[in-house]
Amino acid sequence: MYNTAKEILDVCKEKNCHIYDLVLAEEMKRAKKSDNDIRAHLDEIIEVMVNSSLENLNKKNTTRFQMTDGFAQMCNEYQENKEPIIGKFLMKTMAMAFSTSEVNDAMGKVVAAPTAGSSGIMPATIVAAKEKYDLDNETIQNGMLTSIAIGQIIAKYATFAGAGGGCQAECGSASAMSASALVTMLGGTPEQALHAASITLVNVLGLVCDPIAGLVQYPCTFRNASGVINAFISADMALAGVTSIVPFDEVAQAMGEVGRAMPESLRETGIGGLAGTKTGQRIRREFLGTK
Repeated sequence: MYNTAKEILDVCKEKNCHIYDLVLAEEMKRAKKSDNDIRAHLDEIIEVMVNSSLENLNKKNTTRFQMTDGFAQMCNEYQENKEPIIGKFLMKTMAMAFSTSEVNDAMGKVVAAPTAGSSGIMPATIVAAKEKYDLDNETIQNGMLTSIAIGQIIAKYATFAGAGGGCQAECGSASAMSASALVTMLGGTPEQALHAASITLVNVLGLVCDPIAGLVQYPCTFRNASGVINAFISADMALAGVTSIVPFDEVAQAMGEVGRAMPESLRETGIGGLAGTKTGQRIRREFLGTK
């Protein structure tokens, strides 16, 4: 696979194609499967994403520490009965992100795109866009294929692991992948898809990973909700013609450098940041059964 943004853009221009065309061709070659087989598998993934993003909109999970229980239902009811500051569409989109996070917290079935801790972002992006623009599955598949290329570039220069690069590596990567998918699904160019991904990462560069008790609940759930909004605003900026002066390859490199420079206490160890607060440490002791 072409593993730099520059290579991808050069080939797209040469072949007059989109990013998803390159990814699909590579997947067919690598997996020795047909176009239809790969798209059928993507449909299975989409189905899981749809189910998780809708599952808790009208009901509440109950988990051991109840750190995030019911947020999806609260946000959904709020947008149904009030006029949110950010509008009903984005409020419901955040509710969808919360829903998948809650499914994950309850050990339900989610798609780790790219991680379980960031699993609410891509589903909320896809389902919200599908509902708003009445997108067909092939369009959504193309968006997901584009996001794969973005993920491969991030993996080349940085990491998806919060333990390796902070939450910028998890929710940041998920948001960047989602933004590129959005741009693609709405008819944007390969250049715009990469600009959207760049802007998304710029917005969260340096975001730490500090889960209380090491559980991907608090503050991870909030970062899933804000992450999907990050994807939407970055996609909108790119579609409007806004560009990132720093190319995506270099943004991903910077994310890797920043992640490696983070103190260990802020990389998913459950020691620093919010995890290090009095409340965070109390919950950690309760979780571990220590005094």
